[in-house]
Amino acid sequence: MPATKRSRKQNPVPFVRDDEEGTNRKSRSKTAKIHQKEEKLISSNISSKILKEALEQQKEIEEEEEQERNPNFKSIEEEQVQVETEEDIDDFAGFEDNKSFYDCGEEVDEDDEKLLDAFLSKDSGRQQTLADIIAQKIKDKDAVVSTGAPLVPKMDSKCIDVYKGVGEFLKKYTSGKLPKAVKYIPKTLEWENILYLTEPEKWSPNALYQVTRIFASNMGVKKAERFYKLVLLPRVRDDIRKNKRLHFALYQCLKKCLYKPAAFNKGILFPLCESRTCNLREAVIIGSIIQKVSIPPLHSSVAIMKLAEMEYCGTTSYFIKLLFEKKYALPYRVLDASVAHFVRFIDEERVMPVIWHQSLLAFVQRYKNELTKEDKKNLNLLIQVQKHRLVTPEIAHELNNSRSRGEKEVDSMSTDGTVTIICKPIEEDRFDIPPISMEED
Repeated sequence: MPATKRSRKQNPVPFVRDDEEGTNRKSRSKTAKIHQKEEKLISSNISSKILKEALEQQKEIEEEEEQERNPNFKSIEEEQVQVETEEDIDDFAGFEDNKSFYDCGEEVDEDDEKLLDAFLSKDSGRQQTLADIIAQKIKDKDAVVSTGAPLVPKMDSKCIDVYKGVGEFLKKYTSGKLPKAVKYIPKTLEWENILYLTEPEKWSPNALYQVTRIFASNMGVKKAERFYKLVLLPRVRDDIRKNKRLHFALYQCLKKCLYKPAAFNKGILFPLCESRTCNLREAVIIGSIIQKVSIPPLHSSVAIMKLAEMEYCGTTSYFIKLLFEKKYALPYRVLDASVAHFVRFIDEERVMPVIWHQSLLAFVQRYKNELTKEDKKNLNLLIQVQKHRLVTPEIAHELNNSRSRGEKEVDSMSTDGTVTIICKPIEEDRFDIPPISMEED
């Protein structure tokens, strides 16, 4: 039987395209759900502040957890120098009235000050400032300079007027934003001449703090070093000399200087000690910066070695002592230089100040196991000449009750004189049995 062909059913309504179908149907307006709404983007300033606060909170949580693990252990934490942003600088609101001055907090002993004065230089002149250097450069270039006339470097007249106006603004500055012209100074080649026009010696302390923040974060090490040495250091020393303490804004300037440790050493610490006019009050105030703020071990090692090889000034021992008390692992070269620094006073006829003995004690307490036998022998000879009734016995005890460099630490359990007996179970060989004589009945 032949197969019948089935008829194909067709839909009488033709296919409609999607776009046409959409026009025929009623459009339903649906409200967007909450999670489908577009969120507004947060500005970069707010997001950076949020991240900063989150990091601080995370750090506080970690510190609390560490304190719970070790409740009996408390350590003095060193402050970390933070990177400055432009928003942080512009948001400066000034300092509180109760923080107008920073005092060293320690009574300066008159007897110690007299002993230190014996090691200070008497014929040292006034410390050189940026104004002195620029004025000398102008005089060298212009052979004929009218006496009494203000010395102005050769620059564009508009630039001179702008930065003289900036200088007038910085004299009265207390808080708020700085002019944009100030932020361009670190980027210019003639930044020293521009700073000279603003008269930095007349700036307000808050203005100097703000400019130090900008220079410390935007300048290279060499430029920052010259700014610290020629502008900041003379201002700090003058303020201590006049007020017997340091303005709090200038104290914060010194803390910001450690954002570049190499520039701090070369621009603040080394010139201060090389002048051989640093008194005890200056050493205590500036030394508190070294004590509080974290310094990389490499820069601390360089500072110790440089101070040890420098011509001795009484307050140099104070800075050396502070660096020893940071308890960094020092290279042998630095340890040898420190030993040579102390041993050279074996023929000194003057009475050494107490701080010198304290710095020697700090050195011996921390690095006694890294000294050679010859170093300890020389130091024992030294303390027989340079004596202090309280400190010297401690130094001798540390030297004579410690191992030397290269020696292995002796185990105290093996040298206490006790004899340990180890009892082992007796093992018998069951096949090695002696013959037993049997008696006959």
